[in-house]
Amino acid sequence: MTRMSIAALKQQVARPDVVEMHDVTSKDPLLLVALKSTRNSVPVPRHWCFKRKYLQGKRGIEKPPFDLPEFIKKTGIMEMRQALAEKEEAKNMKAKMREKVRPKMGKIDIDYQKLHDAFFKWQTKPRMTIHGDLYYEGKEFETRLKEKKPGDFSDDLRTALGMPVGANCNKIPPPWLIAMQRYGPPPSYPNLKIAGLNAPIPDGCSFGYHAGGWGKPPVDEHGKPLYGDVFGVQGKDFDAPSADEEVERTLWGELESESEESESEEESEEEEAEGVEESGLVTPAEGLITPSGVTSIPAGLETPEMIELRKRKVESEMEGGETPALYQVLPERRNERVGAAMMASTHTYELPGRRPAAGAGGEGVEVALDPSELDLVDTDAMAQRYEERIRETQLEKEDLSDMVAEHAAKQKNKRKRQQQQQDDKKSKKYKEFKF
Repeated sequence: MTRMSIAALKQQVARPDVVEMHDVTSKDPLLLVALKSTRNSVPVPRHWCFKRKYLQGKRGIEKPPFDLPEFIKKTGIMEMRQALAEKEEAKNMKAKMREKVRPKMGKIDIDYQKLHDAFFKWQTKPRMTIHGDLYYEGKEFETRLKEKKPGDFSDDLRTALGMPVGANCNKIPPPWLIAMQRYGPPPSYPNLKIAGLNAPIPDGCSFGYHAGGWGKPPVDEHGKPLYGDVFGVQGKDFDAPSADEEVERTLWGELESESEESESEEESEEEEAEGVEESGLVTPAEGLITPSGVTSIPAGLETPEMIELRKRKVESEMEGGETPALYQVLPERRNERVGAAMMASTHTYELPGRRPAAGAGGEGVEVALDPSELDLVDTDAMAQRYEERIRETQLEKEDLSDMVAEHAAKQKNKRKRQQQQQDDKKSKKYKEFKF
């Protein structure tokens, strides 16, 4: 009484197609169906609920022997093994016992190039199953429909239908052609071309109900084909391209010069301006009025008619034949001392428009003053404070340069020790080696 019915379960889930009759017996049927309908989920094999044991139906079926792949057969290993087996059978008992005591190696010797080509050039990928594709009993005997194509006849099918097999087998129509001419082509394959129905019949064949005849072509009361070009008169018209189509042969990837681009832009701007003037669009007088006291554009900031983005000076120089100065060589100045910076450079460049500040070495000196000392700016105390600051800066530079030199010396000694240790290890390695 408390168990949910199958109909009620199918109504409550999003995927009712995965519901099975035994799902209602679980503790939580809704969770079970949700797990079964999850993407990339693999179902439980169906034989869990079968009364018969797994693969018991294959008893008595002879299992085919293992067959080597085609790319391994090309190496000739099968012929070599067969010849070796025949040679072994021809030996007497004394030779076999002697072979057991002192076996000979290298009997099957295949060329290395053949083995390399077999596994790296001709190797084919084995047939594999996709994710979630489970094996069930009798699956290998099913027909793989992906390898079949509608309209193609195999030799077995032709033999079963009583149709000839050979070079001129396509001259005989299939037995269902008469019914298709009467009732129409199969609706599952609307684009399938069937000779005698919506495609012309082979050369040398004729319509009719005699032996080897292709029936009666399906036409309407005016003699026009019903399902396609059954007489083969429209093929040339359909295949030939229409002469009205003009193909543009100009190069589409060619770059335009700047002068042509500017001319095309000016022409497009003039065409747009003319189009706006000729269109006759009038600003609406009512309904779209700016509220009082609010202006969208402040005075003096009107939008210009044309904004020039190119450098006219460079273009004029290029048109005049003069090469514009694209760069400027900066004068280089060597520094004798490294200075206060940790990673300072030994040379600097003088930038135009910048002058070195006054002070020691052409550098400015920063002097901190309290608000109460602002009246000392033009006095001797200010000069004394300035000289003290310069002396402190020089002492800091000397101390920092000493620290940099000491650090560089330490790093040099460290690298020297490491290199020496590596050389000792190499020499020790070669000393210990004995042939």
